[in-house]
Amino acid sequence: MVTHPIRLADFVKSYDVRGLVGSQLTEEVVTAIGAAFVDELGPDAGATVLIGHDMRDSSPGFAAAFARGAQARGADTVSIGLCSTDESYYASGALELPAAMFTASHNPATYNGIKLSRAGAQAISIDTGLGAVRDRAQTYLDEGLESVDAPGSGTDRTVLPDYAAYLRSLVDLAGIRPLKVVVDAGNGMGGLTVPAVLGTAAGLPELPLEIVPLYFELDGTFPNHEANPLDPANLVDLQAAVREHGADLGLAFDGDADRCFVVDERGEPVTPSSVTAIVALREIARIRRDEPDADIAIIHNLLVSRAVPETIEEAGATPIRTRVGHSLIKDRMRETGALFGGEHSAHYYFRDFWGADNGMLAAMHVLAEFGGQDRPLSEFAARFDPYTQSGEINSVVDDVPAAYARIVESFAHEAEFDELDGLTVSGQDGQDWWWFTVRPSNTEPYLRLNAEARTRPALERLRDRVLALIRES
Repeated sequence: MVTHPIRLADFVKSYDVRGLVGSQLTEEVVTAIGAAFVDELGPDAGATVLIGHDMRDSSPGFAAAFARGAQARGADTVSIGLCSTDESYYASGALELPAAMFTASHNPATYNGIKLSRAGAQAISIDTGLGAVRDRAQTYLDEGLESVDAPGSGTDRTVLPDYAAYLRSLVDLAGIRPLKVVVDAGNGMGGLTVPAVLGTAAGLPELPLEIVPLYFELDGTFPNHEANPLDPANLVDLQAAVREHGADLGLAFDGDADRCFVVDERGEPVTPSSVTAIVALREIARIRRDEPDADIAIIHNLLVSRAVPETIEEAGATPIRTRVGHSLIKDRMRETGALFGGEHSAHYYFRDFWGADNGMLAAMHVLAEFGGQDRPLSEFAARFDPYTQSGEINSVVDDVPAAYARIVESFAHEAEFDELDGLTVSGQDGQDWWWFTVRPSNTEPYLRLNAEARTRPALERLRDRVLALIRES
């Protein structure tokens, strides 16, 4: 049997599909994935599938190809057209339908991908259906795709106005003080959603926000900078614009606008850990107003600042520590009934948003809390960032077990260890507590170090010691 030259196992990742356009992702491949997705859902759950896409040049063609595959296997498809990833989650949740979103998020223009959801914006990972979709699609590529006797048909639907109105119903910004906000959309989907949600483009009332737009033109070639605000180099333009315009703060969205980063009036980043703590306090207070004795759980991954679980506990809620990964956290949101969840990577999850992540909604919470008081953001956010973190430091490592062994041997008599996700080591040095986590990359020969300590000198000593162990040849 002759097999297809493209092997899906090379680019179907743990939580989504992400590959090079042309050499990995082609319309033929996407058609097979669309057919396999419908098969995995089954005849009832997969009877109708929503399809959205970002602004990349290949995305409309891929969305149409996916629809052909889904229809060939008997499903009707509803195209929601250009949208952000969290907008596609809204459609999946509000309409109770499975969805496919075509985007490669923050990846360069040569990439594209697919984020798949079951009805209700329920995530699909490699262990909960994506692996089966991959294998069935590979069979279709190798052996051919057969259409059912009664193929489905396609329709179009506009979602943006309803999405914007729903977010406005969750966070009331009408009463905040006037704020000037620079928004860097990075030529990504924030250029479509920000005017609708924070402006009047969707027909909603004007808010006390003066939006200064930066790179709102939808352009999947990313002519100004990569749409990856996690890289400090991609925040430079936003930081300069905030200072130039005398703005109160700045917001930066990634390519599919499901992540949002915040900078203060000086252009300095407000850490995702601080944003997690701010939103957590707002959500806890909201529930407490109506249910003073409610049991409230807030999820955080193991890489956020220690300030996050401390803030949650001080507010009378229960912090739940998890591994890294959006599909995993969405599953934990459902399992635990958690009210909110936050990650170091600026993914923020809401029970009121079907447990899915929504960077716009997190930004609205920050605007509401910050806009309800008079201090500058640098001063307001300082209480949520009392410690010192290293950020992620990558090292090329050929033998990860050997690096782990060196770390365990070095810290054996002064620390505690856990292996929730990689290797986490925590300890105390006089008055200075500290912790660090080392995790191997899923896609590159890297060992990733994240560390935190109570003081900067303690962090610097810890960082240098661990890096020497990791990089020992």
